[in-house]
Amino acid sequence: MGQKKDLTGSEKSKIVRYLAEGCSSLKIAKLLKRDHRTIKRFIQNSQQGRKKRVDKPRRKITAHELRKVKRAAAKMPLATSLAIFQSCNITGVPKSTRCAILRDMAKVRKAERRPPLNKTHKLKRQDWAKKYLKTDFSKVLWTDEMRVSLDGPDGWARGWIGKGQRAPVRLRRQQGGGGVLVWAGIIKDELVGPFRVEDGVKLNSQSYCQFLEDTFFKQWYRKKSASFKKNMIFMQDNAPSHASKYSTAWLARKGIKEEKLMTWPPCSPDLNPIENLWSIIKCEIYKEGKQYTSLNSVWEAVVAAARNVDGEQIKTLTESMDGRLLSVLSKKGGYIGR
Repeated sequence: MGQKKDLTGSEKSKIVRYLAEGCSSLKIAKLLKRDHRTIKRFIQNSQQGRKKRVDKPRRKITAHELRKVKRAAAKMPLATSLAIFQSCNITGVPKSTRCAILRDMAKVRKAERRPPLNKTHKLKRQDWAKKYLKTDFSKVLWTDEMRVSLDGPDGWARGWIGKGQRAPVRLRRQQGGGGVLVWAGIIKDELVGPFRVEDGVKLNSQSYCQFLEDTFFKQWYRKKSASFKKNMIFMQDNAPSHASKYSTAWLARKGIKEEKLMTWPPCSPDLNPIENLWSIIKCEIYKEGKQYTSLNSVWEAVVAAARNVDGEQIKTLTESMDGRLLSVLSKKGGYIGR
């Protein structure tokens, strides 16, 4: 009877059952046709049990040190717990304790992505806010483009998973999968579009104007009354295809010129309420880490999500403009978030 390396799980279960029935180790070895030494070794190891964990004394934190940590956390955003404690000259504190202390006074956050604002940008944002402070924003059409991909933005596939459950499998594309460029507008409580830019088309001045002609003007604007067209203010950002002389002259021929074409400050996506609409749509189409296998399927998801955005949500966004302008002025042109 040869001696094998390891006992199987089934054999271990049988040994425990035979021991409970009062069988000796020798009898168990004969029943399982295993070497007696193997059986005895398993019985001895299982009877020893697990070694008790010896807890090392933890470093105690004084109230004075806690105040130092709080000040350091405020001065060092996005720093690691180790860096924060080292800056306070507090050593010998394990990571688990450092994190437990910091959780009472801070949160783990990602850095916010925003355009850089220099002094000139801030002055222009203040001038813009002063100019439009008395504007009736229910007459402003806020427009913008958004690109959606098959897999969604990085990091959107995270979430809580129950203990014992495996994380769902996500497709991994070797060459990416491209994306769809979407244009839309919001005015008062109405959503204009969304309209899909044809795949492979790069929006320069000419293609942008042609796109507006085929979608916005033919499918929405021409159906509006003369009084609506007279009072509507068209907003677009300062993308090269929007702000070029060609596009400006083309829009002027359409009757959108001078005060009917809103001037826009540089580096100011936080001032455009349609950016919040894009966030709502993206949260819907990428919820639960959803991925798409074709550009048409992700476009259909965008259309479906846009239909679910009701007029009250849009109205909340467009009516937020007075507050945004006041925030810009109070922050002296600084970034106000979204």
